[in-house]
Amino acid sequence: MHVVVDALSSRLVPDTLWEIVEPLLPGFRARPQGGGRAALDDQAVFTAIVYVLTSGCAWRHLPPSFGGSVPTAHRRFAAWVKAGVFDELHRQVLDRLGVGGDLDWSAAILDAAHVRAKKGGSLTGRSPVDRGKNGSKIHILSDADGIPLVTAVTSANTHDSVMLQPMVAATPAVRSRRGPRRRTPGRLRADKGYDSAAHRRWLRARGIVPRIARRGIESSERLGRYRWKIERTLAWLTGYRRLTIRYERHGEHFAGFLQLAAALTCWKKLSK
Repeated sequence: MHVVVDALSSRLVPDTLWEIVEPLLPGFRARPQGGGRAALDDQAVFTAIVYVLTSGCAWRHLPPSFGGSVPTAHRRFAAWVKAGVFDELHRQVLDRLGVGGDLDWSAAILDAAHVRAKKGGSLTGRSPVDRGKNGSKIHILSDADGIPLVTAVTSANTHDSVMLQPMVAATPAVRSRRGPRRRTPGRLRADKGYDSAAHRRWLRARGIVPRIARRGIESSERLGRYRWKIERTLAWLTGYRRLTIRYERHGEHFAGFLQLAAALTCWKKLSK
């Protein structure tokens, strides 16, 4: 059994990934009054979190071999989300992709997808595409090849266009093979849900050429030439089963899982 668990752990969190993750984790602080349980191994806990993200299992069904007690693994996940660990992991991997010349800044692609929420909580709302059922919306900004650069979570009734400027503004400054860091794509591609003259002016003022489909003018066939790349990205992310249905009551926890999925997606591109 231990051999099987060790093999699964190595597959979920290889040594090359752990080398990036380990320096980002907050150090353990002993309780001033002493006592309490011994600190769990960070690598085991991180592996447990990746297991939950990948398998979609509930925290209470987490095998004891992954991170010890379920409450401790869950609390550590919440603490790491609050500390911005998964956001920094995503940035670190993007830097490595940038140095290797694996990011295509000729364009960025923006899209969103609905996720049904089993519980209420922050960042949920009535979904206009799911018969008014409670849900969230995940937003993805990728490079021209579909590598995720920015992620966000909003309530399901948030209009796509509201998130265009925040998503573009949140693009991290990524290291380049040569020269300074880069955070501005040459173009922004988006579907008709983002059609707005104000958005076009905002993008042009930042040196970004808008390629936003116009309602009633451009056909869906033309959109498909580029849209498939961001749809593939969404498929990569929702391949992590914890993201197919939202179980987290706290919106920041669901956003943390999404950020971790984006980081792992980028890392897989890096490790090829």
